Amino acid sequence: MGFTALAFDFGTRSIGCAVGQSITGTAQALPAFKAQDGIPNWDAIEKCLREWAPRVIVVGLPLNMDGTEQPLTLRARKFANRLQGRFNIPVQLQDERLTTTEARDEIFSRGGFRALNKSKVDGISACLILESWFASGVFEE
Repeated sequence: MGFTALAFDFGTRSIGCAVGQSITGTAQALPAFKAQDGIPNWDAIEKCLREWAPRVIVVGLPLNMDGTEQPLTLRARKFANRLQGRFNIPVQLQDERLTTTEARDEIFSRGGFRALNKSKVDGISACLILESWFASGVFEE
């Protein structure tokens, strides 16, 4: 029996979002949420959560390439804690070190420079975060 998961790619101006299924281990991008200095429209996030009813939320954890934390890491952790506190859905953190680069490569391979718009990059980053979380096998049915 599979379940639905949502992933967020946290950013201070835009928060990418994707939805996926544990059975297939794949995700699809949803529209990104605008944020003001890292604070999203919580009503819009709540509407998205109600619509998809995920069993788990995965938040990308931005780390430096050597695995150390950066200022954005703490803010992504806070965002994850707020999600769990507000909506009472389990939240998992997923290392996202290469997802933005992979997302840009993926979009570029499909459509060149014109396709590299920020909201698409954020959505595909969220997909990659979720798919890598599924592939890691850390969840249980």
